[in-house]
Amino acid sequence: MKRSSVFLVVLGLCALVAGAYVFGAAPSGYHLLKKIPFGAAPGDLEYFDYITFDAATRKVYLSHGTEVKVLNADSGAVVGTISGLKRSHGVVALNDLGRGYITDGGTGEVVIFDPKTLKVTGQVKAGGDPDSILYDPASKRLFAFNGGTHDVTVIDPATGTVVKTIPMGGAPEQGVADGKGMIYDNLEDTNEVVALDTRSLTIKSRWKVAPAGQPVTMAMDREHRRLFIGGRNPKLFVMMNADTGKIIGQATPIGDRVDTTIFDPETGMIASATREGTIHIFHEDTPDTYSVVETVKTEFGAKTLAHDPKTHNLYTDTSDFGPAPAPTAKQANPQPVAKPGTFRVLIYGPAKTGKSN
Repeated sequence: MKRSSVFLVVLGLCALVAGAYVFGAAPSGYHLLKKIPFGAAPGDLEYFDYITFDAATRKVYLSHGTEVKVLNADSGAVVGTISGLKRSHGVVALNDLGRGYITDGGTGEVVIFDPKTLKVTGQVKAGGDPDSILYDPASKRLFAFNGGTHDVTVIDPATGTVVKTIPMGGAPEQGVADGKGMIYDNLEDTNEVVALDTRSLTIKSRWKVAPAGQPVTMAMDREHRRLFIGGRNPKLFVMMNADTGKIIGQATPIGDRVDTTIFDPETGMIASATREGTIHIFHEDTPDTYSVVETVKTEFGAKTLAHDPKTHNLYTDTSDFGPAPAPTAKQANPQPVAKPGTFRVLIYGPAKTGKSN
């Protein structure tokens, strides 16, 4: 073979290797597609938290005070309501088991419901103020993170019984499961990420998130073992190696009171929503680098987020707000108060959708 031919073959192989890690371009040009208003939740508690997008059934579960609203993702129509709650937070739907689970911070329980009928079928006692909840497919267990008691309640979803309660050593927030037997969770008050073994039910590692602080949100690129973390103080977005805890690359400023981060493995898009009314959209260029794509202006209070993997639409929700009450000894930094009956969902769609190579 001629030297020039050998050079071309080697060059082609290098390009092939370099191109093995290529996401499509991140969706961009996000704009408002639809706004869906709702009435007040029973009891006039205007509160909203996690949004859960169930790709298998095309249902969107919306935490809304004393209820969970359920939408059809394709039509935007309300298909039902899960009622009788006190303060709803996170939702997990395990359709194969015919069970769904809701963390109720007001009662200290995980509420069980039927995903088909949306009827409540039972409760499991959790810790104080259960907040985020996730399912770990490796251990086939549910993990409910309790902000009030700084622990996690481990539940067997098949039987609805508690397996163990694990002290976390701090206030847990949004977490992720890697699918291989590890869960990673933010500790908001200690500025840490903890790595929890879902089989032995022990904490294996604790890592600081500096230069970010007060970490609240997390998403994961499971294939390349990268965690994407949003912090509130300092208000920074960072990327972490899930095996070593090392912060990789730059830290990027984000808006006030970030509350959700999502990751799209098809396009490499990362999105973080903040209460000030911004969605920060990034792109994971390589396992060690990411770039800023755009900042989408939404509405004040729209800090929760879910992603439709089929359309790449983003779902967020908010309400109207009144002024914050005067500070007290118990609450030195009170927040603006949501007005009952003004809850609404905002659906944003991209002008351009990246395609995988």
